This record gives sequence, C-alpha cells and structure tokens, in this order.
Amino acid sequence: MREVVPGVFEWSWFSSEKQLDLNGHYVVEGDDRVLIDPPTLSQADRAEIDRRGGVTAIVLTNRDHLREIASCHTAFGAPVWAPAADADQIDVKPDHLFRNGDRLPGGLVAVAVPDSKSPGETALWAPARRALIVGDAVIGKPAGALNLLPDDKFADPKKARAGLSTLLAPRLDYDAVLVGDGASLTTGGRAALARLAGAA
Repeated sequence: MREVVPGVFEWSWFSSEKQLDLNGHYVVEGDDRVLIDPPTLSQADRAEIDRRGGVTAIVLTNRDHLREIASCHTAFGAPVWAPAADADQIDVKPDHLFRNGDRLPGGLVAVAVPDSKSPGETALWAPARRALIVGDAVIGKPAGALNLLPDDKFADPKKARAGLSTLLAPRLDYDAVLVGDGASLTTGGRAALARLAGAA
C-alpha cells in the first residue's frame, strides 16, 4: 500500500485474466477511513489499514467492482455505500445508496458517468486531494495514459466516450486520476482524460 496523493493510499492485485493491476483505494479524511472497490488485501495492506484507524465506510463505484467488498464488510464491520442505479444488480446488500452529486464519507463527491459500462458507474471526486477516483469509466493502460475499456463492454462506445465530458466539468478541480484498473496518474490526469474525451 502506497500513498499516491496526500491522504489517499493505493494497493494492487494483479489479474492474470485481465493482465493488469486491480487497484483499491483507501481515503483518510478527518475521522473517516474509506475503502473504495477493494481487491484482495495482503497481510501487510491489512496491517497498514489497521494502523491508520481501520475502516469507517466501503464505497462501490459500479456493479462490477464488488471484488472483496463482502469480506471487507465482514472484517471491518463498516457500512457499504453503492450507486443507486446499480443496487438491484449486485449481490451485496448495501447499507446506503448514493446518486450523482451526493456527498459521501471521506469528503468524496459522487459524479455519475453517463452511458458507461453500467447504469450506476460513478467517479468519486476528492476535492481536498485534487483527485478523481474512477471505477470502470476509464482504465490506466498503457501506463501513463487513460483509455476506455474494449468496445464490447459498452452498449454504445461513442456515447461512453462522450459521457466522459461529465468528468471535465469546470467545477471539478483535480490533477490525479486514480483508476480501479491499470496504472493511476498522480499528475496530469485531467489533461489525459481531456485527450481521451476529445476535449483537448
């Protein structure tokens, strides 16, 4: 587990099936300790989380990033937050549902991404950290760049690309784009996202 921007930690689990890292994020903000889309935790990662105060909330960005949420819910006893639009398509019963614009634990703000892989795809903006944490809206592959998932993952790939413009709204001030799949960009993330969306 490494601190990728102040107060936000990232750990990875390599997927041989997808041939890229699956990343989890841990946000420390005030009294909040938030896990986001957690993949497998090593003993060292678990020890680091315990050392930093445990977990007060677990946030899911989309229906396909359940990963280790059930085991983390059991292990840490923290409530699970999930996108309302994906709630009927996940196996874990969330304790709280959120929608676009909602404020979540950890100082996070939900930003819905339209026409993405799932109806509830949501990015999490951490304004105090100038970071955007994304699930499947974009991936970090190859390292140093942002891309969409393969076309067959979307009902309409052109609409999915156009939907990224939501993440470029002027009110969203961030530089880092921390991805659930692939290599995160700790700097230059907004510019990379603009290039991908065709807005640069």
